[in-house]
Amino acid sequence: MKKIVLVSAVAVLAMAFAGISVRTMAQTLTADTVSMSAGYVDEVYYAMPDGIAKISPRNDWDIAFRTQQMSSSILTNDGAGVTLWSYPNADTTGWETVDTAGLYTWTPMYNDPADWENGAFSRHALGHPDYGWGVYNAVTHDVVGDSIFIIQLRDGSFKKFRIIKKNSVANMYEFKWADLDGGNPVTTGLSLTLFTDVDFMGFSLPSASIVEYQPPVADWDILFTKYMSVQPDGTPYPVTGVLSNPNVKVKRFAGVPLTYNDWWVGDWDSTRSPIGWDWKEFNMSTFTYDVVDSLVFFVLSQNSDIYKLVFTKFEGTSTGNIMFDYGKVSSLGIGGKDRQMTVTAYPNPASDRVHVYFSGNVTGVAEIILSDLTGKAVRSQRAEVKAGNLEETVIDVTGLPSGIYLAVITNGTEKAVQKIVVSR
Repeated sequence: MKKIVLVSAVAVLAMAFAGISVRTMAQTLTADTVSMSAGYVDEVYYAMPDGIAKISPRNDWDIAFRTQQMSSSILTNDGAGVTLWSYPNADTTGWETVDTAGLYTWTPMYNDPADWENGAFSRHALGHPDYGWGVYNAVTHDVVGDSIFIIQLRDGSFKKFRIIKKNSVANMYEFKWADLDGGNPVTTGLSLTLFTDVDFMGFSLPSASIVEYQPPVADWDILFTKYMSVQPDGTPYPVTGVLSNPNVKVKRFAGVPLTYNDWWVGDWDSTRSPIGWDWKEFNMSTFTYDVVDSLVFFVLSQNSDIYKLVFTKFEGTSTGNIMFDYGKVSSLGIGGKDRQMTVTAYPNPASDRVHVYFSGNVTGVAEIILSDLTGKAVRSQRAEVKAGNLEETVIDVTGLPSGIYLAVITNGTEKAVQKIVVSR
């Protein structure tokens, strides 16, 4: 089924008046289906421009290490039933005498639903230099493990586990595990230097082997998967939903018609699960799922284009099929590396806040100065810039008289000017 994207006529006129060059599309959304297979045994990595990037078996790994050199995040495969507890009775000196009496009274630790960097092993972190599973050493730059964990694997077996250290310079982890009684001990290392194109590298404890379950991080925008979330009453519960690439931003609009297209309203959400799982509801009368009929998402993809996403059907565990409509609604692509800085602003005219999007070829700090037509600066701020990235900053225009202002953005040797209209 296809739907038409209706662009607000008022918004288009406002953009034209402000001289904005962004390309806003009025087009037909495309219907698509992804399948996690019966029982949700797979997870699906999806790129908004191109479709499915990779389908990976869910049940192949137990833990996963973030590949970035300066990261300490370690995930558990909580969607496959992997559960982690921090051993409360001793630090690493108690390895030989681990006692799991009362295990089920301990609080299990799961990955943070909102933050890729806050994996299950880090949930007790106190802040630098304490990263939950270990403490940063300012001399060696290693993170040295100081905790024992009990982990229940995909197959239901229990192991005691500890991270010995992360050699940050070499980007290498050393860790060990054994049966609860100390039998079948294994100590191993994992170098991540060859895997930095992916965000996480999986590891299977039963086979003591790495599992390359992700596609390159540059190749996908959203992930259809099963993961541990938190219900409204605060209870952790496994859900089937959609997570975002760490480089992707999302806006969520609830209680709107499906023709809603004002993507520039509000702030982008760069957390792990802004799409999440609650775009569907289980119908106790029919024992099927109903898709929420007044929920619209906009995805700022890695290619800097903006896509509208509307879910249309969820078939549940019998097939694992998820149906949705999507389509590009705005093109903010920054083009080749020789292109000069580009700037757009929304909404424009504005009455309280203006979201300014810009791109440049210099990494560092961009200076943003908002001036009136006499040249008097009325607002100024800075924004961090990474070359080739689409950046966003928000300018507060509350209290300014109605009129025309100029936002001058300087990024290294590049400069751009954007006209902004304040209207009360």
